[in-house]
Amino acid sequence: MKTATAPLPPLRSVKVLDQLRERIRYLHYSLRTEQAYVHWVRAFIRFHGVRHPATLGSSEVEAFLSWLANERKVS
Repeated sequence: MKTATAPLPPLRSVKVLDQLRERIRYLHYSLRTEQAYVHWVRAFIRFHGVRHPATLGSSEVEAFLSWLANERKVS
């Protein structure tokens, strides 16, 4: 049985990290969760030369995760 969910309100900010924070706060996630998400999204963006995440695809995600696992030894 599917549960209907209300659509999310439109985002007010144009900056990616501000949009992320706005959405996390709307969903009532903890402050530490917000900080962790922002940290990893910022690291992902910097890894790819400050390119906008909308221009990045699955191959870029895979490259970032491989770098984390192999070079940074993050599990």
